[in-house]
Amino acid sequence: MKSISRTFLTGLVTILPVILTLYLLYWLVISMESVLGNAIRQVMPEGMYWPGMGVIAGLIVVFLVGLLMHAYIVRWLFAKGEALFYHLPLINSVYRAMRDFFDFISPSTKREFEQVVAVSLGSADMQVIGFVTQAVPERLPKSIRSDDSILVYLPLSYMIGGYTVLLPRSAVRPLDMSMEEAMRFTLTAGVTGSNTGSDRQAR
Repeated sequence: MKSISRTFLTGLVTILPVILTLYLLYWLVISMESVLGNAIRQVMPEGMYWPGMGVIAGLIVVFLVGLLMHAYIVRWLFAKGEALFYHLPLINSVYRAMRDFFDFISPSTKREFEQVVAVSLGSADMQVIGFVTQAVPERLPKSIRSDDSILVYLPLSYMIGGYTVLLPRSAVRPLDMSMEEAMRFTLTAGVTGSNTGSDRQAR
């Protein structure tokens, strides 16, 4: 029975991420087709609509939103609207968690995380993986500014939070890991493993 259970669990762990990913894609496609497809039917002459137009329209909308977010006025308006969610009791907690997660994996945020590093903690040679968020002393608050200090973000596994700590440069060691590898490795508590080479030289 233990062998059967272990084999079943291995199969479940293998196939579940695939099923969840495909289901999410399916849900997105069906949602776009349902919402935008119905809107298109209202404005188009009868008979001219064909299945898939809602999905295409959804992709176009997403692309246009991405383009508009490059404009300062659009970002400002979005920030004002987003501030409303941060003042709603229940929605605040859910939205903030989702926003933090998607900001963490977004391309614009990756540019801010300058390097993946290993941070030494205590005298037991314990190390944790972190991301250098600020290496320029002039950009740090004057009260904590130091020529030898950098700001490092230490994420917790399974995206339940993290810590931003000020550390001396001697306490960090640059790692030869891409942002994608490091985020996947830390968010899954190392379960996924990592294919990395030798450490890079410090920037």
